[in-house]
Amino acid sequence: MPGDKAPGQGIDGSELAGPDLARAALQSAREQSAAKRKALGKPGKPGKLRTRRRRGWTGAGPDDRDPQPLGRLAARIASEHGWTEHLSGGQVFAKWDSLVGGEIAEHTKPLQLKDCELTVQAQSTAWATQLRLLQRQILKRISDGVGPGVVKRIKVQGPAAPSWRHGPRHISGRGPRDTYG
Repeated sequence: MPGDKAPGQGIDGSELAGPDLARAALQSAREQSAAKRKALGKPGKPGKLRTRRRRGWTGAGPDDRDPQPLGRLAARIASEHGWTEHLSGGQVFAKWDSLVGGEIAEHTKPLQLKDCELTVQAQSTAWATQLRLLQRQILKRISDGVGPGVVKRIKVQGPAAPSWRHGPRHISGRGPRDTYG
């Protein structure tokens, strides 16, 4: 029987060398693979392994397998994971100068974007009033620059004054008056 002989011996029992030895090793590997396939119950032609079929060569046009720019890959990953809203919100902070203009950006600072509401702090109460008056124009500029629906409302804060109130719990009263002597 052909399966009973040693891999390095011919039919007549003589030692094989060179190309005959390579053919015998290949035939032995094919027989072992066919036996494994039969044991696992996978259909297929004996002596031929089933491999994944490769697609043809890429053409002159763009293809998924071509090298992609990093920005395009990052945008695709962001859209697949649902991060586009957070990233566009970050663009409001990054592009604040170009979105609202240099003069407004010099006297204001965006603080927080939460639930489509942008909190902006003004340098003075006069600038806070000015921002409240220009709110519609600023919203339009932001939607044109970043995208619609990212910022729907603007909450304007005046200049921040120091506060004695620290932490979530507070006792009402006049405060620490005895520390002034």
